[in-house]
Amino acid sequence: MTHGSGGPTLRVLVAGGGISGQALAFWLTRGGHRVTVAERSPALRAAGAQVDLRGQGIEAVKRMGLLDAVRGKLVDEAGVAFVDARGRAKATIMANTSGRGRQTLTSEYEIMRRDLVRILHEATRDDADHVFGKSVDGFEQDARQVVAHFSDGSSGAFDLLIGADGQGSRIRGALLPQGSDPYWRVGIHMAYWFVPRIASDSNVRDTYMVPGGRQIMRRSHSPSETQVYFVMREESGEASAIHRAPVERQQEFWADRFRDAGWQTRRFTEGMRASPFFYSQEIVQVRTDTWSKGRVVLAGDAAHCASPYSGMGVSGGLVGAHVLAGEINRHPDDLSTALANYDRVLRPFTDEIQGAVNPRLLRLGMPMTQLAIDAFQATTALACLLHVPDLAARLSKEDRGGNWQLPENPAPAIAA
Repeated sequence: MTHGSGGPTLRVLVAGGGISGQALAFWLTRGGHRVTVAERSPALRAAGAQVDLRGQGIEAVKRMGLLDAVRGKLVDEAGVAFVDARGRAKATIMANTSGRGRQTLTSEYEIMRRDLVRILHEATRDDADHVFGKSVDGFEQDARQVVAHFSDGSSGAFDLLIGADGQGSRIRGALLPQGSDPYWRVGIHMAYWFVPRIASDSNVRDTYMVPGGRQIMRRSHSPSETQVYFVMREESGEASAIHRAPVERQQEFWADRFRDAGWQTRRFTEGMRASPFFYSQEIVQVRTDTWSKGRVVLAGDAAHCASPYSGMGVSGGLVGAHVLAGEINRHPDDLSTALANYDRVLRPFTDEIQGAVNPRLLRLGMPMTQLAIDAFQATTALACLLHVPDLAARLSKEDRGGNWQLPENPAPAIAA
């Protein structure tokens, strides 16, 4: 069977229906391929906290013709304030909305993950098959096909399997040599959830620093909801293991670690148990020399998670999907060339966004003592007084993805 460009129509299985998976379905179906997206959640996994688009990620969405849809769902976040225990702002860095230079701590394109996933899904659901409540538990492959084994006991044959199944990817686990550890750890852990919004929650994100390398962030994304983030520096086996514990145990752990933190901690920990959403994670990057083997390839966080501190996790997933789908659409009859090109073209970009995460700088932003917190806030306040962050953002020639250029469109998009 062939598609419009004269090449074969491929049967592609995408494991994971998140941002990368939906973006892959978008471009591969437009390349004429038959795409099945298998998502382990019983419905579209449209949960999660606030994410942002930056640099090449904005361009990737624009090429899909979805930038207006994204603009229609943006979260109003005016900037970031560093506050003291009484909630008073010591320094505030506003978003760069000039349209020039790079974004500051707040992007011009802040959106809830669920809204972005829904926008992408709306654009793909009529063209791709979406299977919910089913994960890819294993596979075997030969020169002709890859056979995927699903969690419900069924299996299916495909021309290509794409692991877009996130930071903890099972597909990656099966692809890499046994015992290899793809995680680059920075010694930081994070949990986030939602609490009801109150009158004092403004559209500026509050960041409160607590001695012991801890931090609390509050940002409000709707008239009724506020997001809470607890972040801490800790290099212990207990902290690394907690993210796999039952949710009740995770919540006890985080409440205990922040018991003496002050500010609005009591409100936040009390709201934790009633939250419709709770997520706890270790901040890691996924670094591996191997993105593909035969007819199996990794995409998004499964291949190159850059961590939330890169500010480019979502943008990286969208860019990676753009590059991978483009190579598959251009070389449907030669997958080994397509996958080799994917690696060659994308790796400089992922090296750039991963390299921007400097553990020493991260630790500087999470001081251990009150004295160091005071010094950090005083320095930031002085920089803001002198408009340093604003000027630096406006005058910068590039965003976090460097000057790497997004390659040509994978396929014609619906709109320009």
